[in-house]
Amino acid sequence: MVMSKAKWITVYASSSNAVNSHFFQLARELGTLLGSRGFHLIYGASNIGLMGALAQAVKNNGGQVHGVIPQKIHGHVPAFLEIDDLTITDTMAERKNQMIEQAGAFIALPGGFGTLEELMEVITLKQLQYHEKPIVIMNMDGFYDNLLAHFDLLYRQKFAKSEYRELFHIAKSPQDALDYIENYQPGSFGVKWTDLATSPTSED
Repeated sequence: MVMSKAKWITVYASSSNAVNSHFFQLARELGTLLGSRGFHLIYGASNIGLMGALAQAVKNNGGQVHGVIPQKIHGHVPAFLEIDDLTITDTMAERKNQMIEQAGAFIALPGGFGTLEELMEVITLKQLQYHEKPIVIMNMDGFYDNLLAHFDLLYRQKFAKSEYRELFHIAKSPQDALDYIENYQPGSFGVKWTDLATSPTSED
């Protein structure tokens, strides 16, 4: 598949059918907007949970769907039947790398451990200047409030620079998320290592 990165968005999301129905509605709203605004989806290939609802909505609204799944998971998790392109990787690391490399932007819907890991990886890679792509956290109903509060703790206690707040955008709606992506301009966050020579503050 020939892919223009600017129009392909990687979305990280839950693959659980047990989560509250309003999260499914959020996934469908995002998928509808992605397809109707000319974007295409890269995701984990599952047909269940928010992943499945998202992929179906993208297809229903004219978008293409590219799924990436490791061999170990393929066959255990039902794949989306209307998928345009399915890539099966040898490892989870290869899966994540492809989803990063082929995307023009990233959105994190509510999700579990996997979603959190993938979100943290793309934020860290942007911090280290491996990419300059937009990252959006969909914070519906305060789902990510506790994570964002922990980020604030990192800033206050100097484990991360406060300007790293600008590495990602916190969106309250799919419209907000895509408006941010469509109008995104890469920022400058400085070099992580510029303050390495600073001496630690001593405490009595």
